[in-house]
Amino acid sequence: MTLYSRRKLLATGAAGGLVAAAAATGASAEDYSAAAMSDPGPHDPAQAATNPYDWQGLPTDHGNLGTLRHSFSQVHNRHTDAGWAREVTVRNFPISKNMAGVNMRLPKGAVRELHWHVPAEWAFVTYGVGRITAVDSGAQRFVADVKEGDLWFFPGGVPHSIQGLGPDGCEFILVFNDGNFSEDSTFLITDWFNHTPKEVLAKNFGVPASTFDNTTKKDLWIFGAPVPGSLADDLAESQQPFVTNPYAFPLGDQKPVFQSAGGSVRIADVNNFPATTMSAALVELEPGGLRELHWHPLSDEWQYYISGTARMGVFHGEGRNNTVEFHPSDVGYVPQSIGHYVQNIGKDTVRFLEVFTTPQYADVSLASWMNNVPHELVAAHLNIDVATLQKLAQRKTPVVPV
Repeated sequence: MTLYSRRKLLATGAAGGLVAAAAATGASAEDYSAAAMSDPGPHDPAQAATNPYDWQGLPTDHGNLGTLRHSFSQVHNRHTDAGWAREVTVRNFPISKNMAGVNMRLPKGAVRELHWHVPAEWAFVTYGVGRITAVDSGAQRFVADVKEGDLWFFPGGVPHSIQGLGPDGCEFILVFNDGNFSEDSTFLITDWFNHTPKEVLAKNFGVPASTFDNTTKKDLWIFGAPVPGSLADDLAESQQPFVTNPYAFPLGDQKPVFQSAGGSVRIADVNNFPATTMSAALVELEPGGLRELHWHPLSDEWQYYISGTARMGVFHGEGRNNTVEFHPSDVGYVPQSIGHYVQNIGKDTVRFLEVFTTPQYADVSLASWMNNVPHELVAAHLNIDVATLQKLAQRKTPVVPV
């Protein structure tokens, strides 16, 4: 982080006033500079350390863009004996109007019960293995095992389930294309059974009403169940056809669409994952690597930081620019078409997800834009010589080499 130097302070009118005041009182300008940057009153050092740029931004920062970062580590965690989930929604992250996120842990055998919801569900496995199931409106079925680095997508209204497998279940991130969505507001199969007369259930399924005497009287949400058998056995259990486009995709196994010494980018969108109506990128930044200055013209961007320490600069126009620091379990958000960059400022690889509500992934590169219009035009704007501009990349370089 860049600190304000004495020279920078003296360069401002306010600093000039400090010098005059120092001469009158006998205090040094350094004393006034140190006092201006101190916080003797009550404060929380641990909270301040989560984003040091809130306290002292970069010299290029200006204005207030609101809160661009939240963390799953700071939100209420809903526990059961079998697993847990926590969420970041527009209620605790106001800028996140178009997407909500859930972090869920299912140990071995634990089930996120059969359910559905109005928004679509995009998911990425961060740990372990699990089994997912779904049935679409044409009674076509889907069963698959997913591992760390895989993702899945369930369209809105498609009923599904998730279960942790051995040896230690799974953990994953869910993203919904509605910032108001809550994990607590899904349509649960047990909840519907509990609120439907047994004689109606009996008639619907063609079985005696006594069939439902032992049905649980409360919803299960996350509960323990026997670990399922082989995937082959589950696939063979029904004779119904499978969905045309599978709902799972091995994003982590894909060849990067871009790779340099600075890192890599893998993309999942409708072009390689036909089932989805949302798009995403898995970005890796090596120490010093930079996700280039760019913006996304089609959608807001929801971010999830998996590893490393990153710094994001966000340019909102009207002279406003803020800098934010991110750590594992943090969520970032950038509104549609707002310029930004992400830089690895730590010693470990930064891995993070970019998630969008549109089926097509799209970004616009600042450097590529500058070198695909007449050089003289750009030179007139920025007072950079044409020879330098001619060296800029005409193609996008999503991760700038270290």
